[in-house]
Amino acid sequence: MAARVGGRNRAISWIVGLLCAGIVGALLWLALPAGPGMLALLEQMLPGAG
Repeated sequence: MAARVGGRNRAISWIVGLLCAGIVGALLWLALPAGPGMLALLEQMLPGAG
C-alpha cells in the first residue's frame, strides 16, 4: 500500500507520473545518438580493452 499525502488526488498523481515518465523517455530518446560515442570513449579508458 502506497503512502498517501494529504490533499493529493490519486488521478492527478497518475497523470503527473505518466507525464514525468514521458519526459524521461523523451530525454533518453534524445540521448540515444551519444551511445556509440560514449562506448568508444569507455573502451579507450579501460586498460586491455581490445
